[in-house]
Amino acid sequence: MPLQIQKSSWMDSDLEDFRELAKTFCQKELVPNQERWAQNKQVDRELWTKSGEVGLLALSIPEEYGGGGGNFAHETVLLEEQARAGDSAWGVSVHNGIVAHYLLEYASEDKKKEWLPKFASGEFVGAVAMTEPGTGSDLQGIKTRAVREGDEYVINGAKTFITNGAHADLVVVAVKTDPDAGAQGVSLIAVETTTPGFRRGRVLDKVGLKGQDTAELFFDDVRVPAGNLLGEQEGLGFIQLMQQLPQERLIIAVSAVAGMEAAIDQTIAYTKDRTAFGRPVFNFQNTKFKLAEAATEAAVSRAFLDQCIERHLRGELDVQGAAMAKLWTTERVNKVVDDCLQLFGGYGYMNEYPIARAWADIRISRIFGGTSEIMKEIISRTL
Repeated sequence: MPLQIQKSSWMDSDLEDFRELAKTFCQKELVPNQERWAQNKQVDRELWTKSGEVGLLALSIPEEYGGGGGNFAHETVLLEEQARAGDSAWGVSVHNGIVAHYLLEYASEDKKKEWLPKFASGEFVGAVAMTEPGTGSDLQGIKTRAVREGDEYVINGAKTFITNGAHADLVVVAVKTDPDAGAQGVSLIAVETTTPGFRRGRVLDKVGLKGQDTAELFFDDVRVPAGNLLGEQEGLGFIQLMQQLPQERLIIAVSAVAGMEAAIDQTIAYTKDRTAFGRPVFNFQNTKFKLAEAATEAAVSRAFLDQCIERHLRGELDVQGAAMAKLWTTERVNKVVDDCLQLFGGYGYMNEYPIARAWADIRISRIFGGTSEIMKEIISRTL
C-alpha cells in the first residue's frame, strides 16, 4: 500500500484536472529521458516549447500577458508531479515561479507584453543571476556593475551556479548601480542573451541535479536599453529580491515535501518486495519503525506546507514563515531520504535506482535559496 497522503485543503476540481495534465506530461516527457539528460548536463531545448504548447509555462501569469491565468496552486501541482516523476533536470520552477514573476511585478508594461508571452510559449527560457564567485548568500557583496551611459546600461561581471544557464534567453541580473550604497546600490536588470558581450561558461559538474544546466555566466561590456531596468528607479533590487524570495523558498519546500513522499513510496514498495533471511525486509521491526518515522515526518511537513501555501495564496506569507517552511522541509527530506536509502542496502547506492539519484539531488536543498543557517538567522530576528 503506498503512502497515504491527505488531500490538500487548497485543492479543487480544476486543480485535479490540471494535475492529470501535469502528471501525463511528466511521465511521458521527463521520465524516459533522465539518463540522457544527466549525461548531457541539460534537458532538450525542445522540452520548453513542448511544455509551452500544452500550457505548462507561465502558469500563474495573467492571460493578458499570454500566461495561464492561474495562481501558485497551479505551480505547486506541476512541481509535485515533477518530483514524483523523479525529475530534477527541468528548471521550470525557476522559469515559472521566479523569473516570470520578477518581470510581472517590476518590468515596464511594454516589456511585460514583449517578454512574458515568450515565456509562456517556451520561446524564451528564464534565469535569475544573483550568486557570484565568493559571494554566496551575501547579495550586498556582489561585484557585477551596471553603469548608466545615456539610454543604456553597460554591465560587467560574472555569475555562477545559474539554473537554466545553458538555455536561458533572458536573465534577470543582480548588479551594483551604486557600489558605495550597500543594499541600496543593488538593482535588477534584464539581459537578453543574444546581446553582444554576454558569454556562457561551462555547465557545472555537480554532486546531484546532473541533468540541470547550472552554468557560469559572464558579462563583458554588455549594453542593454535603460528600459531593461526592473523597477521605476535604481537601487530597488535588494527590496525586490526580498519580496520575491518567500515564493522561491516556498517552491523549494514544495519540491522537498513531494520528494519526501515519493522516496517513502519507493521504499515501501522495495522493502515489501525484497526478501532477506526468508522474509520481506518490510517485516523487520527496524524497517517498519523507520518507515513509520518517515511517514510521520512527511505528514507533519505536508500539513505545515499546506498551511504556508494557503497563506501565500491569500498574500499573507511573510519572510519568516517562508524561511521556516524551507528550513523544516529541506532538513526533513534530507533525513528521510537518507533513511530510505539505508533500507535499500547496497542497491540504494546504485545510480540505476531512483532513491540514489534522489539522495544526491536533495542535498542542495539545504543550500540554495538561502542555506539552513541563513534561514535560522532570518527566523531568529522575530524571536
